[in-house]
Formats: sequence, structure tokens, C-alpha cells
Amino acid sequence: MKQISREVATGPDAVYRVLADGWTYGAWVVGNSRVRRVDSAWPEPGRRNRHSAGVWPLRVNDVTEVMALEPERRLELRARLWHFGTADVLIGLEPLGTGRTRVTMAEEFTAGPGSLLPGLLQDLALWPRNAESLRRLTDIALGRET
Repeated sequence: MKQISREVATGPDAVYRVLADGWTYGAWVVGNSRVRRVDSAWPEPGRRNRHSAGVWPLRVNDVTEVMALEPERRLELRARLWHFGTADVLIGLEPLGTGRTRVTMAEEFTAGPGSLLPGLLQDLALWPRNAESLRRLTDIALGRET
């Protein structure tokens, strides 16, 4: 599972607030077009975010579930990715001194057709999407701070 990271000029608390707001999921996760419902107490483990991917009329309803959480440090998700299968996603927040954070994302197909791809091909397929998702996530966190 290849990790990608991005440094952002804000603290882990600002990035975590975006992650903890399940209604922002459609704004920063590439491919998601809308959020349909977020369980109360998101992002506690076991809670789900019901979202849609794609554009009408080809929109597909999917679900992402929180597997583990360390507030302001680490969020582990299990995401359905349309017909590609299921992927485990890890988002890490590492403080880099006052007002800076390294945000890291790693994703790996764990079930379905995507899991049949060798690791290198998975990395090549997921890297551009994750790079853009990280950019969106950090932009939202910075925008909320200003």
C-alpha cells in the first residue's frame, strides 16, 4: 500500500474537523458526487457515510464505514468503490510543529476485482485520485481556518 502525503499550514485539529464532518466527504473525495446520509456520531468506529459516486444517470450509491479512529491522528475507513470492489483507506495526521501538519493517505483494494491487481498496479491506479483528494481535503481545512 503506497502512501502519499501533503504538508499543510494548519494544525491537525483543522484537518480533523473536516474529516469528522461526514457531510464534507463528497467535497474532498474524488469521484463522490453527493452525501446521502451520515450516521450520528461519525466518525466513531462502525459508523457509516452513505454517498453516491459518478454523475446522473450513471450515479452509484456506495457506503464508507469507519474501522478505527484516533482523533486528530488517524482515521481508517473501508470504502466501497463501485464495481471495483472494496478498499481500506488510512488517513494519518502528523503535527509538524506549530500550525503545520503532514496529512498522509494510503489506500488498498481488499475485495472485489480491484484486489486482483498487483500492488504496483493498484498504486498507479489510486495515486492520482488520492493526490487530488488530499489537495481538496487540505484546501477545505485551510479555507475553514481563514
